[in-house]
Amino acid sequence: MRHGKTATTGKEMPEAAPGPGLSEEGRAQAEAVGRAIAAWRPFLPVLSSVYASPLARAQETAGLVGRCVGLTVQEEPGLVDLDVGAWAGMALGQLPKQPGWATVAHCPSAFHFPGGEAMVTMQARVLGAVRALAGRHPGESIIAVSHADPIKAVLADALGVHFDLFQRIVVAPASLSAVCYASEGPRVLTLNWLASPDQLPRVDGALRRRR
Repeated sequence: MRHGKTATTGKEMPEAAPGPGLSEEGRAQAEAVGRAIAAWRPFLPVLSSVYASPLARAQETAGLVGRCVGLTVQEEPGLVDLDVGAWAGMALGQLPKQPGWATVAHCPSAFHFPGGEAMVTMQARVLGAVRALAGRHPGESIIAVSHADPIKAVLADALGVHFDLFQRIVVAPASLSAVCYASEGPRVLTLNWLASPDQLPRVDGALRRRR
């Protein structure tokens, strides 16, 4: 699950830890997802745990979801957001002016954020964390609350998509994506599920509607 909206979601690059907490809308989003998961619980494999990135927005989201399903949040450092170093807090509109932006957009596997993390390092980190959690809970369902780029990196791997194309995957705030890790390999069960039509992402200024 991606964390719910904050005051800077969709406006700025991720800030350094602990970062902003959820906005009022973000809290409502997280609670809506929590209620949905609670309703699905009888139909899921045993829902045993809720894990979250250490950043405030993920911890708050996980806490609201955990309250709905009666589980305590456990911190998992491997789920933390991409460290964008000197780009932290930068307005998204300023990014095309930055040296290296073309590499970020078209060949992210070759980019290392100045003063921060290489994008391939982020992918290896979050994949290691998710696979370790899956191995820790065989036959169970778990919730892992993280951030947009880490979740897209996990989904790209599960789908067999080259990392340089991972930004084609949409992961909206407070969306759910489900992956089953089995002996024959990962299976993507759900991608970018949203609890409310009001949360549908805007693409090129137009609201994407369900059909």
